[in-house]
Amino acid sequence: MVNLAPEKLVIAISSRALFDLDAEHLVFEKQGLEAYASYQIEHEDKPLERGQAFTLAKKLLALNETLEAPLGVEIVLLSRNSADTGLRIFNSIEHYNLPITRAAFCGGESPWRYIQAFGCHLFLSSEPDDVRKALENNVAAATLVSKPVTESDDAVIRFAFDGDAVLFSDEAEKVYKAEGLEAFTKSEREQRNQPLTGGPFKSFLSALHLLQKSLPEESPLIRTALVTARSAPAHERVIRTLRAWDVRLDESIFLGGLPKVEFLKAYDADVFFDDQETHCHLAADHVATGHVPHGVANEP
Repeated sequence: MVNLAPEKLVIAISSRALFDLDAEHLVFEKQGLEAYASYQIEHEDKPLERGQAFTLAKKLLALNETLEAPLGVEIVLLSRNSADTGLRIFNSIEHYNLPITRAAFCGGESPWRYIQAFGCHLFLSSEPDDVRKALENNVAAATLVSKPVTESDDAVIRFAFDGDAVLFSDEAEKVYKAEGLEAFTKSEREQRNQPLTGGPFKSFLSALHLLQKSLPEESPLIRTALVTARSAPAHERVIRTLRAWDVRLDESIFLGGLPKVEFLKAYDADVFFDDQETHCHLAADHVATGHVPHGVANEP
């Protein structure tokens, strides 16, 4: 990956994830591209409503007030709009005073191919096909499936991650799917000293960890949590894996199969990433939720 700004955490967000474009998309689906373009131009001075990723983006960009250059966070806008219809999106960015300056307007084409060129560590979108393409090209990516989140006065950004098929590979989950819980537990106990292979979000977690270490210890503005269905004794391999990666998580919650949503609410997560659609849809009403279409749980 070519990273234009290796000191920065770079996150790509699609226009439909940053802003609520559902009504506009309906015009496109029912009336076609020409009607959509006319609608956007007619309304280009009317700011768009906040989307699923808006609050997260705003809180991430606020970190730049604490971090010293060249460290920082950059948000890149990726859009299927043309530059012409995308003017309303940039006007909305200006209206909300978001310091976003880089963008790619792709005129109907998928924007995922610019993710690596911008040096992005993470891609958030509402288009599952674009997310899958990004994952296939080794970029952490998730399809946002939640509602727009109410803005919070809390400056701390809380990330929550599932383990298998998100932070870690799906090697253990394959054993569970194929042979059941007893075989999974036996396998994990036998391999407790063998670190798991990294999953699609390993590189993003590492970049986030480096940014965490650069923030003042007395005011930790980023917190990370593992929220996994694993339980003892399958917890040990996870702990040893993170230790081998030299990555620290602030919290680790081993649920032993309990539903995750109440724990996500208690943690007050700003965003949650999981590979299983069932978990995502349960969390979607309460926290910004990204489905990671990766691993055995997402195979046809």
